[in-house]
Amino acid sequence: MKLKTALLCGLIAMGAGAASAQERVMIGEPSWPGAKIMANLIGQIIEGRLGGEVGYAPGANAVIFEAMDGGRGDIDVHPDVWLPNQSSFTDRFVDEAGTVSLSEGSYEGRSGFCVPNYMVEDHGITSVFDLATPMGQELFDADGSGMGEIWVGASGWASTNVHLVKARDYGIDTFLEPTTEDEAVFYARLRDAIAEEQGVVFYCYRPHYVHALYPVTILEEPEYDAASYTISTPDEDANWFENSSITTGDEVKTVRVAYSNSLNDRNAAAASFLAAIDMDAGELSELTYEVVVQGGEIEEVVAAWIDENGAIVDGWLGLN
Repeated sequence: MKLKTALLCGLIAMGAGAASAQERVMIGEPSWPGAKIMANLIGQIIEGRLGGEVGYAPGANAVIFEAMDGGRGDIDVHPDVWLPNQSSFTDRFVDEAGTVSLSEGSYEGRSGFCVPNYMVEDHGITSVFDLATPMGQELFDADGSGMGEIWVGASGWASTNVHLVKARDYGIDTFLEPTTEDEAVFYARLRDAIAEEQGVVFYCYRPHYVHALYPVTILEEPEYDAASYTISTPDEDANWFENSSITTGDEVKTVRVAYSNSLNDRNAAAASFLAAIDMDAGELSELTYEVVVQGGEIEEVVAAWIDENGAIVDGWLGLN
């Protein structure tokens, strides 16, 4: 046991020394909470366990992938790639250009439209098709405009385009107007709406703190069918909205970390770690809850998780 411990300590020390001589790793930081937590988790492990240097660069998906493709170190890592939502980027940069790699590990994600439970219990709203009705229009008209509202996500999210198409093809946008304000702005409105038990419907996904914060229900949709799910993206088709068609629920998502292949030469220890990272959806949901709902500082919450889950981190680093 003493020999094994000594060997492990030696490996960590060697890895830290090697990483410190290599280039800084720039971690992309998308806007949603889970991505920010994953970015900080990756950064703390590179700094604390590999002895490396990191920086953080806020940015949308397209910006992060373009930078990883460039391989100059502007941005080296996307911490939270949702597939197939972001498959246009992985098709281009992972499969075709070969400039970006994805982690071997992943966690499961689910997405759809949510309503507070009182909308289910008091008004019988259980399906997306309940929104595409005069009753839905009236129940979800928060501003008295004569049209209901449905938040389909923030601008710049790949999922927002998907849910704009869904709102059209389910017939929802005839009765409810899709909105795309920033997540923080919408969640302030959501808090007030739930406090007053008003009608509100919104894009939601798991893992996410909203499921711990409020009693909400994901509305029923037709089961995922690839033949009924066609989505184009603005970066590949100027007429993406007209050329997309979705009349089915989302496929269960696979969420991975992406990193620039230039790290294999610029910081091989970091690249090896990023290839092996394998986060659990339940663990990430808990971290998101602690940060967003309980008000914990991301750095402190993540540091505590790393301290309590040393065996998991050792596995990512190839030490067990």
